[in-house]
Amino acid sequence: MVRVAVPLAIYFLLMFFVSFFMAYKLGVSYENTAALSFTAASNNFELAIAVAVGVFGIASQEAFAAVIGPLIEVPVLIGLVNVALKLKERYFILNLK
Repeated sequence: MVRVAVPLAIYFLLMFFVSFFMAYKLGVSYENTAALSFTAASNNFELAIAVAVGVFGIASQEAFAAVIGPLIEVPVLIGLVNVALKLKERYFILNLK
């Protein structure tokens, strides 16, 4: 499970921060920056689970890996909500003055 969880967590964090700061540098509003970042960081695990089960079977390692994804994604993205709010205070509130 760790072999799946660690790369996924790194992926979510990397995609969130890269897209957040790219949008910030382009002058995008906080609301659109946050929406873009969460969209970039999230995945379509529902589709991945359906395909893995359909192609490889319910007891396959591929299906197991696809099921682990949302179990990692949800807590990481919930934590990133707090990060996004802190980044709003740091980068976007100051720009309004």
